[in-house]
Amino acid sequence: MSMLAALAILLASDSIPAIVPRPAHVTPQPGAFTLRAGTVIVTDRALRKVGELLRDYLFPATGLRLGVATAAPAGTPAISIRLDSTLARLGDEGYRLDVSRSRVAIRAYRAAGAFYGIETLRQLLPPAIFRQAEMAGVAWSVPGIAIEDLPRFAWRGVHLDVARHFMPKEFVKKLIDLAALHKLNRFHWHLTDDQGWRLEIKQYPRLTQVGAWRPQTIIGRPDRDSTKWRFDGQPHGGFYTQDDVREIVAYARARFVTIVPEIEMPGHSQAAIAAYPELGNRGDTLPVWMGWGVDENILNPGDATVRFYQNVLTEVMALFPGRWIHIGGDEAPKTQWKASPLAQTRIRELGLKDEDELQSWFTHRMDEFLTAHGRTLVGWDEILQGGLAPNAVVMSWRGVDGGIAAAQAGHDVVMAPGSHTYFDHYQSADTVAEPLAIGGYLPLDTVYAFEPVPPALTASEARHVLGAQGQLWTEYVPDAKRAEYMVFPRVCALAEVLWTPPEERDYGDFTRRLVTHLQRLAVLDVNYRPLAN
Repeated sequence: MSMLAALAILLASDSIPAIVPRPAHVTPQPGAFTLRAGTVIVTDRALRKVGELLRDYLFPATGLRLGVATAAPAGTPAISIRLDSTLARLGDEGYRLDVSRSRVAIRAYRAAGAFYGIETLRQLLPPAIFRQAEMAGVAWSVPGIAIEDLPRFAWRGVHLDVARHFMPKEFVKKLIDLAALHKLNRFHWHLTDDQGWRLEIKQYPRLTQVGAWRPQTIIGRPDRDSTKWRFDGQPHGGFYTQDDVREIVAYARARFVTIVPEIEMPGHSQAAIAAYPELGNRGDTLPVWMGWGVDENILNPGDATVRFYQNVLTEVMALFPGRWIHIGGDEAPKTQWKASPLAQTRIRELGLKDEDELQSWFTHRMDEFLTAHGRTLVGWDEILQGGLAPNAVVMSWRGVDGGIAAAQAGHDVVMAPGSHTYFDHYQSADTVAEPLAIGGYLPLDTVYAFEPVPPALTASEARHVLGAQGQLWTEYVPDAKRAEYMVFPRVCALAEVLWTPPEERDYGDFTRRLVTHLQRLAVLDVNYRPLAN
């Protein structure tokens, strides 16, 4: 490549505003639109709430109380947000954004696309737009531009484990806001595990009275010899009331984020067994687990246990209107089932081959139940073992092989491999300089290099790859600030992987835009990890 050609590419890249994720098609235009006191937000009736959300976003920093109306007098500077049936080719989440000196026009086929248009508009303004108090002396100008944009994948997610360490409601809402800013549309909420049950279930109050609290927590990584474990001596716990959940679900819905709740079964269930010992295999009283790792306590496969969890899922479905319900299914050791007369009798009665098929039978019961209620079961890739439930979506975390197998069998897949999407891994090879993490090494450029569609899939099989998501497990993440440090800016890279066409992705250009984007995150009080020198 000649020096002149390289310079032309550099200049073209610099003409792209610092939008993350990068839009599919961007054309700079002359001039700029400036917000002023007389500016009006004009919307269709169907998009009034989107317009009001934009008004609420713009007011604190600008001090401008923009009106929201269905029309404005000719010549009035306006931000116009309207549905446009001719943009059906952009899908439900695509949009057009045109900025000239006199107006901003956002057009979309559906409301979700209009919302992503306003998220892009926010990023075209100075980073101070994210302040929550009026900022004097800032020119609130938007550069002239024409954008036509749509996502590559339908499932663009972030996962948060609140079982190992409870996270307050305010942080959950903040993370949903940040997900929406990055055009992520799934929030996978890991609500139960061995170390805590975080969701109020009215029919079974002991799940939170007992299961939401542990007396203390292991310090550091567990030694193979559990007698050497050290504990902090501090009780830990918390849970979300059903009213908390309704608030969070409504908050997410307004930002076009679907919450996918996860209720772990049959493994990772010691907190539930601590609350209701009859759910276990031994009938003894257990504490909520205070360590990390894979615990051998597992739900018994009796009919009463199946009914218990279906009753739990009934309340879960009433709280979460989204299509997908995650039932875990991972890391379920079968030691207790092998020694359990009930489990062994069940295997013989059902004509099953082994304990893996018994777990598959258990998962099938939940799949049938959720399907009958118009919902779709999601499980980690271990649900492939012993036979996959007919309607299940597979979340592939142990690499991509499970996702490949599921897609080839005609099942929808969400890619979540630890190699590229586990944000509990270290961000530097110099682990001494980083907060204690579970292990692994996942730098920013590796996240950005992720390709969710494996080359082993045919074009028809690849259509089963719904998308991907980033995981934050919280064994070594004790609070919200540490959570932010682990997630950002890696989730910014993943957002671009999931939204932007592959041919428009370039790591050098991404890091250039990220410098400005980190200014936004700083204004939003996000404790992101600084870029490496």
